[in-house]
Amino acid sequence: MATAARMGRKVTVATCALNQWALDFEGNLQRILKSIEIAKHKGARYRLGPELEICGYGCWDHYYESDTLLHSLQVLAALLESPVTQDIICDVGMPIMHRNVRYNCRVIFLNGKILLIRPKMALANEGNYRELRWFTPWSRSRQTEEYFLPRMIQDLTEQESVPFGDAVLSTRDTCIGSEVCEELWTPHSPHVDMGLDGVEIFTNASGSHHVLRKAHARVDLVTTATTKNGGIYLLANQKGCDGDRLYYDGCALIAMNGGIFAQGSQFSLDDVEVLTATLDLEDVRSYRAEISSRNLAASRVSPYPRVKVDFALSRDEDLLEPLSEPVEWKYHSPAEEISLGPACWLWDFLRRSQQAGFFLPLSGGVDSGATACLVYSMCHQVCEAVKHGSQEVLADVRTIVNQTSYTPQDPRELCSRILTTCYMASENSSRETCNRAGDLAQQIGSHHIGLNIDPAVKAIMGIFSLVTGKSPAFSAHGGSSRESLALQNVQARVRMVIAYLFAQLSLWSRGAPGRLLVLGSANVDESLLGYLTKYDCSSADINPIGGVSKTDLRAFVQLCMERFRLPALQSILVAPATAELEPLAHGRVSQTDEEDMGVTYAELSVYGRLRKIAKMGPYSMFCKLLYVWKDVCTPRQVADKVKRFFSKYSVNRHKMTTLTPAYHAESYSPDDNRFDLRPFLYNTRWPWQFRCIETQVNQAKMVFLPVKCLLREYQLISLEGREAF
Repeated sequence: MATAARMGRKVTVATCALNQWALDFEGNLQRILKSIEIAKHKGARYRLGPELEICGYGCWDHYYESDTLLHSLQVLAALLESPVTQDIICDVGMPIMHRNVRYNCRVIFLNGKILLIRPKMALANEGNYRELRWFTPWSRSRQTEEYFLPRMIQDLTEQESVPFGDAVLSTRDTCIGSEVCEELWTPHSPHVDMGLDGVEIFTNASGSHHVLRKAHARVDLVTTATTKNGGIYLLANQKGCDGDRLYYDGCALIAMNGGIFAQGSQFSLDDVEVLTATLDLEDVRSYRAEISSRNLAASRVSPYPRVKVDFALSRDEDLLEPLSEPVEWKYHSPAEEISLGPACWLWDFLRRSQQAGFFLPLSGGVDSGATACLVYSMCHQVCEAVKHGSQEVLADVRTIVNQTSYTPQDPRELCSRILTTCYMASENSSRETCNRAGDLAQQIGSHHIGLNIDPAVKAIMGIFSLVTGKSPAFSAHGGSSRESLALQNVQARVRMVIAYLFAQLSLWSRGAPGRLLVLGSANVDESLLGYLTKYDCSSADINPIGGVSKTDLRAFVQLCMERFRLPALQSILVAPATAELEPLAHGRVSQTDEEDMGVTYAELSVYGRLRKIAKMGPYSMFCKLLYVWKDVCTPRQVADKVKRFFSKYSVNRHKMTTLTPAYHAESYSPDDNRFDLRPFLYNTRWPWQFRCIETQVNQAKMVFLPVKCLLREYQLISLEGREAF
């Protein structure tokens, strides 16, 4: 009996996470080619890459430059003529100029021929994203037009023009539709109508950055999309530091019919990560068959233009080909995310800046201790990557330590080579903080320096006294608040000068080449209130904890103490946070951060989220907290707290203009350089807003009898803050 040939229905598809770098066209090309090569080796016949992977997502105003468009086309040409890209549909991201308008596009090609250029239709234009500044969204749904190829591409493809617009690919065996990043997050995503029109495979090329607790939302969006409509969904993402404050956390995935079939790592030092899955198209078709509401809607949907592709993703006689099994998504806790994300960001900064390590002022407190732990976590990840055979990481670490035969095996030993910590004591420093800093440095293995800044401080104050004939004194010694504040700031700024001096010359003094990157350690809550001195040791090259709240930092330090067995962190966690800039009282610290600020760290997180995420001014915040805190505070107490916060926030807002570039991990970051676009010169009395609050306090008819006020009250601190201009 003759056996009829069985049509293939199992498809192997690939998505990836690539550590692309803005304007690194050579490196970006090599990583794209490597990902395609891996995808083919795994049997895939469709490969999806991240958003704008050819030029790197974070080019920002470089998108205005014709060079960026030209070099992107040159990379596309190299891809089109590479033998690596044969016999696989390749989906790459790049900017395209069409009729003198710039678009963020997907270019999909096969065997040297461009099939479709699909422009992004919904642009990300909030928070850290400014896509509307550089690109225009394609607004003509289900419409295409001719795009006339540049001559350099025409010569390769022998095509004069190709379809440009909102269309889908129709292969011999299935239908494929594209979404681009933000389109997944819109109220009516393209995958809805594409699925109703018979698209079975959805692709999403993303440039989605890491924020604590964000992975849940991303995964839920994908699984929900395929639960309601059926289908296979591929998500690719950028990973690593693209040259800015953001860290792109990978998390590539492949889903089908509401289940996850491949999960990429959220944080990894590998520059190229490729996921594949082999799935049965009949599973999509049978899943959709019994959803009557979907089928009714599908009968009325407007069709998409289809680009016919004489190519199949499946192979004939695939009956015995094994299928991928569903997996359960594994999430990191917020403390684990902090231990991994900022550490990977530090690694990219270190290797790409071609510096020899880090210099960290280590005070013995939670913030600088957490920063030291992040470097140690980075060293741990480097050792693990080398242990698992990463030749790229090994080559990078050998370049950093300037030793071609070096192979890192122990995180503590690696830390001794690339991290220099320094305790900068003054007459106001306590023995306890000195010991805590020294103990932590010894346990993580950093090269530790202890020094005293008093001679430098006295020399500077001597110059002032010589010129003015006056000698300022601390409040504890009878001086005014202005005098005390100035004396505190001199100490803080001297520490910054010393940090940069040692970062440049400490390796030289030890006979080693290179210089060090200075690390800052001001958390997001202190930055929000401006509880830092302008150009003190919080001023640095980069700050890995600048977008992390104090509450999350403490959880991270607790995790490090347990995971890395660092007992020194126990005493750091229980010690009160202090700047140690005022005289000691009987040898003990007389100054704590929360008393200085007049606000608790727990309160600051609340204020930060309401101000930035909920977009509340003083009056709205008062109304919100009046209800939220009704069981613990009277209307008068709530009003005083809100007025105190906004007064101090606005007085110190100018400090955000000089904030050290920090890892963006929290959605209420006050960084005004990219994210928080608010003025820095305010009427700090807020007369109209505060009068509205007072009116509501006076009219309050509710009787508030709090059993216990859980939030500590403080005296209203002088509106001078810790520092004036």
